[in-house]
Amino acid sequence: MTMPLRPRTVAGLLSVALLAAATVATPSLAAATPRTAPAAAPTSPASATAADLPVVSPAPQQMWRAGRDVPLTGTVGVVVGDDTDPAARDALVRALRAHGVQQVRLTAPDAATAHGRAPLQILLGDAARPDLRAALADVHVPDHAEGYALRVDRGAGGRVGTVALAGTDAAGQFYAVKSLEQLLVTQDGDTRIAGAAIQDYPSMPLRGTIEGFYGQPWTPAERLDQMAFYGDLKANTYVYAPKDDPYHRERWREPYPADKLAELAELVDAATANHVRFTFALSPGNSICYSSNADLAALETKFQALYDVGVRAFNVPLDDIDYSRWACDADRAAYGAPSPAAAGRAQADFLTRVQQGWIETHEGARPLQMVPTEYYNTTESPYKAALRTMDDDIVVMWTGNDVVPQSISVAQAVEADTVFGGPTFLWDNYPVNDYGQTSGRLLLAPYDKREPGLSDHLAGLVSNPMNQASASKVAVFGMLDFAWHDRGYDRDRSWVEAMRYLAHDDQQAVDALLAFGDLNHLAPSFGAPWQPQAPALAADVATFWGRWEAGDRQGAIDGLRRRAELVAAIPETLASSDVDPGFLSDAKPWLDADDLWGDAFVATLDAAQADVDGDTVARDALLARAQASATSAAKVLVTPPDNRWGVAPVKLGDGVLDTFLTTLRTDLGADLRADLSS
Repeated sequence: MTMPLRPRTVAGLLSVALLAAATVATPSLAAATPRTAPAAAPTSPASATAADLPVVSPAPQQMWRAGRDVPLTGTVGVVVGDDTDPAARDALVRALRAHGVQQVRLTAPDAATAHGRAPLQILLGDAARPDLRAALADVHVPDHAEGYALRVDRGAGGRVGTVALAGTDAAGQFYAVKSLEQLLVTQDGDTRIAGAAIQDYPSMPLRGTIEGFYGQPWTPAERLDQMAFYGDLKANTYVYAPKDDPYHRERWREPYPADKLAELAELVDAATANHVRFTFALSPGNSICYSSNADLAALETKFQALYDVGVRAFNVPLDDIDYSRWACDADRAAYGAPSPAAAGRAQADFLTRVQQGWIETHEGARPLQMVPTEYYNTTESPYKAALRTMDDDIVVMWTGNDVVPQSISVAQAVEADTVFGGPTFLWDNYPVNDYGQTSGRLLLAPYDKREPGLSDHLAGLVSNPMNQASASKVAVFGMLDFAWHDRGYDRDRSWVEAMRYLAHDDQQAVDALLAFGDLNHLAPSFGAPWQPQAPALAADVATFWGRWEAGDRQGAIDGLRRRAELVAAIPETLASSDVDPGFLSDAKPWLDADDLWGDAFVATLDAAQADVDGDTVARDALLARAQASATSAAKVLVTPPDNRWGVAPVKLGDGVLDTFLTTLRTDLGADLRADLSS
């Protein structure tokens, strides 16, 4: 029997964003010189411009220049109290030491001693603490779960300065530190803290990823690395749901072996230390008997094992199953002949029993999440009508109006609110690459075509990433930026910052990553691609042909030369940089192909130059070289495969780079025939 239906609201779901905290080492988001934002109007009522401040990601709700930058001194006093989140404190100390601070003095709040004698004081703790309220002055901590405020104040009377970091809750404190890390500016060996003020909070309560793809699951090391990445980007959710983990789906009734459970426990600890909620998903839909007490007990026993190692969030995905049949005769007796409506009733009853009989009896457990069998549209149906009878606290996931949607609008989210009975939790199938249309592809386009204002209607947003964990960071970075502040999301800015994060702020590597991302820009779906391939290269090629056909062949060659040399240098540039080694490993087949395509690109332009210069012998030799490189590039395979589409030829700039080289080679060949006939 279900509980009375209650309207679910996004505001009501915000309370689930409070997370427990612990400590773990995480890489800094500001490991090298930060960026400065492009000139723009301040996002605060303050009159001072924020144009010269470093870029902070995710983009804050409000950020403005509060005053002059503050030098980072060799000794820093950090004022912490019982209210201070340990993970935030430790992250702050690590960041200071990474930027050359020799002595960090931890002191307790004490107005009588003015917090010690350190020339620079950083106050960290709860927004209600009197010393923090005073240090923040006119900067206010938003009254919002996971909200925080930050103020950098140049000192007076002998003190270098004061920095106030205050959070609505423990997660807010942690996020304040993560923003401060990005305000540390190093130049000519000296580090300063940009004189910023920030008032910030997340627009969506739940933000993160769901490891929900088919094919090779991520390794334990990859998952641990992801937890640190999520902490840097202020994500708070990771859903463990790899389809090819047998104990998640096919063997869901069986307990995890001790070594696997220990591995998951380590991951739970790492997630918690980064204020990420590890969410354990169990997918029983292929074989479950919904009316069976034994199956209910099997699921709850599996949940209990994960609860005992620290998990407090749980999910039951019922996607990609056949609801036109029952797995047991008891369900036919309980619900009648198999049908969508009967499946909806059975699922609603079963999940309500889990929510009321297990979730609500376990301290700290979050509302149960589920993935419906009809997860990919907002069309009213007998199944959805039946599903709405389940306990109203259960959070429903939805992928938009397609499995891989071209776009997601506010209007669609409003429709989803209606048919699923409240704000849905968006499972966004980008950049996942486990289906046939993604064969041979690495998906590096920016997060796009999701409408600002979705935060008013969603319980949260998670990305379903690629089998390639580190390469997924490009798209996930943008998704987390959007989920934090969808109305302030800038696709192009976020894409650049994602590459900068991977490159540890090495500008040459950033340029190479952007060029590489352009060659891997096509985003497929089950229909037409929803993002085009190589748009920057395509624009350069269009300019080339405009000049070439107008008779300015030298200008055409010169104009495209930089792009060709940039593409050709990508593998060497990235190999000699400090780019995320996981990304380089994930991208190796595509980098190998780029090495060959880049050689073909440059050689073809050189052939065009030789033709302009009248050197037909050099032209023909260069065209032969370009053809050989292009032929070899087309044979580079993704192997051994992480993806279930198996071994596949690498697709890189396809339809743009290969077409250009073929067309120009043909054009130069026509010129050769003209030479011979004259």
